[in-house]
Amino acid sequence: MRSLDDIFDEYDFLDGDDRYRLLIELGRTLEPMPDALKTAATLVRGCSASVWVYPVPQGDGRLHFLADSNAAITKGIVALVLSAVQDRPAAAVAAMDIAAALAPFDLTRQLSSNRTQGVPNMIALVQETARRIADG
Repeated sequence: MRSLDDIFDEYDFLDGDDRYRLLIELGRTLEPMPDALKTAATLVRGCSASVWVYPVPQGDGRLHFLADSNAAITKGIVALVLSAVQDRPAAAVAAMDIAAALAPFDLTRQLSSNRTQGVPNMIALVQETARRIADG
């Protein structure tokens, strides 16, 4: 998965339609999530599209997430959120200000509120999982 800084360098260079294309392409790079994991328990509440996020704790205390969405741009937003936290130590993710890390993308200005309304819930789910794993 590309780093958030690397993605922003490209995103910042692009205009509206190309930014949409970049988000769609990011979504395509997500690891496939088995359909069996797409359940009510992994569904992120508050998203206009269906979004599923499943944590896969690694033995070394790092977090790894599988995720998917039924909407291409939303899936790209999920990939963007995950690029900030993927494979980092759970304690670091729990302490991280993910919203601040995503702020340079100014998603609320670039995308409709329907597409971004679930982002805080995705962030909350990721951080809640990180705290639970970091605390043992």
